[in-house]
Order: sequence, then structure tokens, then C-alpha cells
Amino acid sequence: MQFIVIEAHCNEFPAPITFVEGTSLTVGEVYQGDEGWDDWYFCEAAGQQGGWVPGQVIELLAPGEGVALQDYTAQELDVVEGESVSGGRHLNGWVWCTRAVARAGLPTSGWVPLRNLRSVGP
Repeated sequence: MQFIVIEAHCNEFPAPITFVEGTSLTVGEVYQGDEGWDDWYFCEAAGQQGGWVPGQVIELLAPGEGVALQDYTAQELDVVEGESVSGGRHLNGWVWCTRAVARAGLPTSGWVPLRNLRSVGP
């Protein structure tokens, strides 16, 4: 699906949590906010800073313990108003996007809040 960015988004987490299927996770608080971003958990994996992980990629084993059901990265994408991006997976108010035009020194793909995007076609 194609999107136009209607509000800029800046990544606030320069070292996103990233893991592969089967990684042991320490599962902490559930995100609570007015944005409607439900089912996000603050998780930690060995040797990394913690980060927000969608509940769909975690198998909860016991209170505070989980395992990754699939590969995942919390990489967010810096976007500016008017920029074109292609969107893939939607999870809990966020879309995995790839920018149409590369920007030097910045990732080409990452998560963007759905509320910052307007659909412009398939």
C-alpha cells in the first residue's frame, strides 16, 4: 500500500531492540497512552537496550518472561511531511514502511505511526 506522510515522525530510539525468533525476552510494562497503540510491551533482550515490542511477536511464558515468536526490530523511520512511502505490515497502530526515495545516512525502512500517514493507493 502506498502512503503520503501527513505529519513528520522522528525516531527517538537510535538503538532499537532487534531479535530473532526464539530469543529470550524480559517482558515488562504494557504501553499506556492516548494514541490507541494497544498491545505493546517494553521488552529487553540480552546485550541490548530495551524497546517496545508488539504482543503478536511474543509468547508469554511466565510473568516477566517471554520468547520471540518471530524476527523483529523496533527500528522507526524518520519521515517528513509530503514524503512517499510504501507500507507493509500493520501492527497496533504502526506500519512497517519503506521510503520511495533514499535519504543519505538514514535507514530506508522502519515503523511509522499509522496516524502520520494517508493512504494513496494499493
